[in-house]
Amino acid sequence: MTTTVAFVPRAPGSGAVAALAGPWHRPAMWGFMTIVLAHWAEHLVQAYQVWGMGMPRQHSLGILGTVWPWLVHSEWLHYGYALVMLAGLLLLRPAMKGRARRWWNVALALQFWHHLEHALLLAQALTGWRLGGGAAPSSLVQLVVPRIELHLFYNAVVFVPMVVAVAYHLFPSRADAAEATCSCAVGRVAPAP
Repeated sequence: MTTTVAFVPRAPGSGAVAALAGPWHRPAMWGFMTIVLAHWAEHLVQAYQVWGMGMPRQHSLGILGTVWPWLVHSEWLHYGYALVMLAGLLLLRPAMKGRARRWWNVALALQFWHHLEHALLLAQALTGWRLGGGAAPSSLVQLVVPRIELHLFYNAVVFVPMVVAVAYHLFPSRADAAEATCSCAVGRVAPAP
């Protein structure tokens, strides 16, 4: 049995950032999740190319790399995505309440670290300096874990708490629903005029 709850979101303030916590939250959240899933598809195709097709790692370029190989080898692309993820997590955070906020914060903290790793990779690509003296740019953890496996791990540890947060956001407790500033929750209807 589905319970319908009348819902009047609290006013989040004014401006575009405030609108992301109110009427724009739903489309922004789903747009962001679409970008995240597309990124996952890239990593999963790359993993399949290595372990399913036996491609050498340097030739496993995912979907985009099949069309634009230079793009996938660019640290700018990877840093840009890490920055988009960080910005999305920050901008969508105000509408997350209670349990959803706690899980969203976990994803945000992990993505902040992932962003720092990509900033380090980009700095090496731009300056020619190499962490650990290797031939290619390397992140800190990449000194002990290969890049493909490491990025699958990073994306998983950011994605899982994000999905948990979205689930709690869509199906909030009564206390969390009382704090809502958007109308994302499933089963809510606006009150009759």
